[in-house]
Amino acid sequence: MSDNIPYLPYLLSAFIGIGLAAASGFRVFLPMFAVSLASYLHWIPMSEHFEWLAGLPTLITTGIATIVEILAYYIPFIDHLLDTISVPMATVAGSVLFASQFTDLGTFPQWALALIAGGGTAATISSGFAGLRAASTATTGGLGNSVVGTTETAGAGIMAFLAMAAPVIAAVCAVILIVLIFFFGRKAWRKLKKRKILLKRLK
Repeated sequence: MSDNIPYLPYLLSAFIGIGLAAASGFRVFLPMFAVSLASYLHWIPMSEHFEWLAGLPTLITTGIATIVEILAYYIPFIDHLLDTISVPMATVAGSVLFASQFTDLGTFPQWALALIAGGGTAATISSGFAGLRAASTATTGGLGNSVVGTTETAGAGIMAFLAMAAPVIAAVCAVILIVLIFFFGRKAWRKLKKRKILLKRLK
């Protein structure tokens, strides 16, 4: 099948990479743990350049980091601290996971594409949910943040699974998410700014 369709392997790699990058936008370590576990159990292949992802040390490290990250988002002060570093961390994680799917391109095009497509996707989704959490904090006093956190964790798990099991669907979902974030994110930030301006005037 792949012999009859030009560049099909690259397209599938792109779909998988976009899906994993999108998952990294929700949670940084959960997608890396999922990929590490799947490759460690030989459910998915892993190239020699990224064999470290399939190693037991990476599996244990990302597993612990995943648990800590998930629990940390339910602690009010810590979740705000994580929001300040989540976007750059998600960008790095998304870039690495995307690059792991394109080892045949050459170093420069591989990482350039990974940074633009993988890192860009992860950063957009991460910043979108950081904005959603900020809006939640402003409107609910932080009470709604646990709902946002649970949604992010579920999103990371679902996207990571889809990226490996149904990459085309994962890529489509990632594109839809990015569009929704751009559309609704702008509205949310405008409302938040208006709220801040109104509060300043009342003071």
